[in-house]
Amino acid sequence: MTGGLPAGVPAIEAVDVSRTYQLDGVSVPALRGVTLTVDPGDYLAVIGPSGSGKSTLMHLLGGLDRPTGGRLVIGGRDVGSLTPPELATLRNRTIGFVFQAFHLLSRTSAVDNVALPLVYRGMGARQRRERAAAMLGRVGLGHRLDHRPNQLSGGEQQRVAIARALVTDPTVLLADEPTGNLDTVNGQAVLALLEELNTESGVALVLVTHDNEVAGRARRRIAMRDGVVVSDSAAPPGPAEAAAAGGAEPVGGVR
Repeated sequence: MTGGLPAGVPAIEAVDVSRTYQLDGVSVPALRGVTLTVDPGDYLAVIGPSGSGKSTLMHLLGGLDRPTGGRLVIGGRDVGSLTPPELATLRNRTIGFVFQAFHLLSRTSAVDNVALPLVYRGMGARQRRERAAAMLGRVGLGHRLDHRPNQLSGGEQQRVAIARALVTDPTVLLADEPTGNLDTVNGQAVLALLEELNTESGVALVLVTHDNEVAGRARRRIAMRDGVVVSDSAAPPGPAEAAAAGGAEPVGGVR
């Protein structure tokens, strides 16, 4: 699962990217000159306290927002040159999203929740169901196809969300606090599943977290504070980096 990128092309490339919001006529910088590259198969964590810019960065990397400065390339295409429909198509074909809140349709079965992104591909109903069922089987929920979210545990709902994110065969999976609504046991199981998918399929995994213990599982760590990257390293962080990122909170904590 690599999304079909040519060899040597980064999944995402951000060069001196900034994002400024206008609030009551005042310019508020959320990101200031961020440069980074995400390659196919990467496993990295973006860590920092609330207000550090990590969620804003995730929205940009996922094509949910556009930078106000710098250059952002997703799947080999410059986001600044795309129309809204073109960006939506690129997002559907390149990026998978997993959020702290599962965002499942409450009256819809697990298999139909997973199949939803395929509707925008113009895929037929039978093919959508077959592909969604296969993906649910891959995340260990092949026996829960027709269960609605209220019939599933929190861990199972997050697995449905992961299957939905992966059903389009994305290049990058962006996971924003994916264990934040789970207990420790289910949180560890979800992280293990994400890591297994990263290893086996080659999808790049980008975790956004405030938790040093969760981030410590990644092969690469990007620490943010006040809208800038303060470190980007493959090595485990020392006390100085932890302090720069605002410190750690216990597993299971919430923002």
